[in-house]
Amino acid sequence: MSRKCAVTGKSRQVGYKVSHANNKTKRVFNVNLRVVRITLGDGSTRKVKVAASTLRTLRKTSK
Repeated sequence: MSRKCAVTGKSRQVGYKVSHANNKTKRVFNVNLRVVRITLGDGSTRKVKVAASTLRTLRKTSK
């Protein structure tokens, strides 16, 4: 599986690491993924990769 959220589709972003002398080198900001077990409509369970920010949102909406 790729490093991508299964619900929102969030993936890595590319940016720069900037030093005090303002030198810029490329770097990658990876998504904070968690493996979560979800229950499907037919009662079976499946493990999916979900971003931590998405989990927070899902827990807020399920209350």
